[in-house]
Amino acid sequence: MLMHIPFNKVYLTGKEESYVANALKGDKLTGGGNHTAWCKENLTKRYGFDNLHLTTSCTAALETAALLLNLQAGDEVIIPSYTFVSTANAFALRGAKIVFADSAAANPNIDADTIEPLISKRTKAIVPVHYGGVACDMNKISDLAKKHNFMVVEDAAHSIDAYFYNRPLGSLGDMAAFSFHETKNITCGEGGALLMNNRLFNERTEIILDKGTNRKIFAEGKTDKYEWVGLGSSYRMAETSAAFLRAQLEELDGIQKIRMELWNAYYSALTDAGLQEFFSLPVLPHYAKHNASVFYVVCNSRALRDKLISGLAAKGIASAFHYQPLHSSPFYSAMQQKPVVLPNSEKFGNCLLRLPLHANLSKDNIHYVTELIIKILN
Repeated sequence: MLMHIPFNKVYLTGKEESYVANALKGDKLTGGGNHTAWCKENLTKRYGFDNLHLTTSCTAALETAALLLNLQAGDEVIIPSYTFVSTANAFALRGAKIVFADSAAANPNIDADTIEPLISKRTKAIVPVHYGGVACDMNKISDLAKKHNFMVVEDAAHSIDAYFYNRPLGSLGDMAAFSFHETKNITCGEGGALLMNNRLFNERTEIILDKGTNRKIFAEGKTDKYEWVGLGSSYRMAETSAAFLRAQLEELDGIQKIRMELWNAYYSALTDAGLQEFFSLPVLPHYAKHNASVFYVVCNSRALRDKLISGLAAKGIASAFHYQPLHSSPFYSAMQQKPVVLPNSEKFGNCLLRLPLHANLSKDNIHYVTELIIKILN
């Protein structure tokens, strides 16, 4: 009998439907209701976050961060090439020149040792992406930001409940963006969060999230006019989405326990299988406490990766590659006079293979997947 193992399947706690129904009975559907307040308070207390806003997506959070930077034509933002397009789009939409950095040799995160030569007088920000919930080297990145006077915006899309040493990811930059997309550890379908660690941005953040208006101070009675006072957009999470997210947050510890057990089961089985001649396993820096967001292997060639994808699919197992490096994308390449070469980003684009990982899986499923990988390769 063919076993079907989906690449991703949303884990439901059992409370989502009742919480959303409760939200529908309330006075606030557009955000700012009881469920929104609960989620913000929970995340703030759990991780010691200061100023957090729920958004429609991680993309929306990044776009808000880009607006806050007041980017001008010719300003530069450094990001890793190996990332999702939203990381680049958010800043390119504001007119920034995107400067791509390579990944580290050992993992897909930005190589902190290659950043300084990319910095110029026009550099306004760097956007480290914590791939798979594994922390970038934030000490080196923060030191560069202080030395050269630019902002750090953490793309923490994968990174809820992940840490750099004992500090939660998202708390280390001037701003951070999280994702609650259906592929993430906890979800509300589409959703995100913007975390403000630099209090200089607090007032303007409210304006941007309120479509460029002074709605907040108007609601507080601090002005008698509700007016357009700056740039902004419709970025706040709806109350129904917050209700769904609340159900997930209430069970976050249990979800994380399951995911970590599954991640460790993959790692142990594939380590014991002795397949180093075919692929390498995730490398975790000593400073990173990951959150089991992604389990991947890095194959020795694209052909081998494609062979594994097709071989697993033939037995009902969905696996996937991940990002195609943005520096070699048709859009970016067309604007360049000469090709950009980032060998590690290209390696991960060609050779990284993600295996199914979600809280609906069992250890028996992991055993089935790993045994099949061994058979395909041998």
